[in-house]
Amino acid sequence: MSGFKNIFDQYNWDEVKADIYAKTPRDVEAALNRSRRSLEDFKALISPAAAPYLEQMAQMSRTLTQQRFGNTMQLYIPLYLSNECQNICTYCGFSLDNKIARKTLNKEEILREVAVIKAMGYEHVLLVTGEANQTVGLDYFQEALKVIRPHFANISMEVQPMDEADYAQLIPYGLHAVLVYQETYHQADYKMHHPKGRKSNFEYRLDTPDRLGRAGIHKIGLGVLIGLEDWRTDSFFTALHLQYLERTYWQTKYSISFPRLRPCSGGLPPKVEMNDRELVQLICAYRLLDQEIELSLSTRETPRFRDNVIKLGITALSAGSKTNPGGYATDLSSLEQFEISDDRSPVSISGMLRAQGYEPVWKDWDAGY
Repeated sequence: MSGFKNIFDQYNWDEVKADIYAKTPRDVEAALNRSRRSLEDFKALISPAAAPYLEQMAQMSRTLTQQRFGNTMQLYIPLYLSNECQNICTYCGFSLDNKIARKTLNKEEILREVAVIKAMGYEHVLLVTGEANQTVGLDYFQEALKVIRPHFANISMEVQPMDEADYAQLIPYGLHAVLVYQETYHQADYKMHHPKGRKSNFEYRLDTPDRLGRAGIHKIGLGVLIGLEDWRTDSFFTALHLQYLERTYWQTKYSISFPRLRPCSGGLPPKVEMNDRELVQLICAYRLLDQEIELSLSTRETPRFRDNVIKLGITALSAGSKTNPGGYATDLSSLEQFEISDDRSPVSISGMLRAQGYEPVWKDWDAGY
């Protein structure tokens, strides 16, 4: 396998982890004093040694974010199309071994969901499914995009990894961005959390951003599920992956998300806890490493945390989210993938943003330009 896998194989998880935890205050200060920061600097900024410098990091991150993005915040909402899944994942409510009612939205149900989302004001929608290729595969996505495309300016997907040719076929249907989280870059733990199904193939998932880049997708979203493994080490590998992709597919835009493990049906407690200060540290470290990267924060986080952290580097927020298929209009009682923490309406979130001097952005991209 070519691509990022060749770079990934040059690194040893335990050595990277030890290097991060060995960083000193002098390393942190050196990183903060540079105008352009390397991956070694990123290690210092996510290390325990950086904790006393959080206020300085936050101020620098806020300044850099405002210089690049201004006082704007993109708003998006997930639309869950299906909870059918052929994978066993220890942390997910949709896991195959969870005995739940399965549901996949048909055309009429999708349109009812779309009507509710449009009434909220959204122009950016994120399509989400479980990983069940026979039920929600390429043909289903093509038909769903036909239904959805006339109603939204920006369509993203967070579904099962697909082949390069499949992604290329979906772009003409209006697909703008694809989010694909590695979950964890620790191979042994990855296998432990994904014992069955196509998702158990670590290398195929690792290669997905390369396939997206070759297919010409407009934006690629990266991230790990924070709580499965040491978040500092996982974040280094995410940054390593990001920098490789930016060099290789330079015409593509990139985003990072920060999903912390949340309660779900049949789920497991986090192996590693990340507190709020550590999440702020990670957000700021990414901004100090990469001034162009879009940083997204979902409704997994509490209202208080989201209200206080938006000025420190975040560029996109979800609001009014439902994590179950049909959750907006057609099947309100279907099982959620995970519990959300911030259940405020888009109107409420928009008001909060304006009160802090931000302009909510419902639409920031159009295929006509």
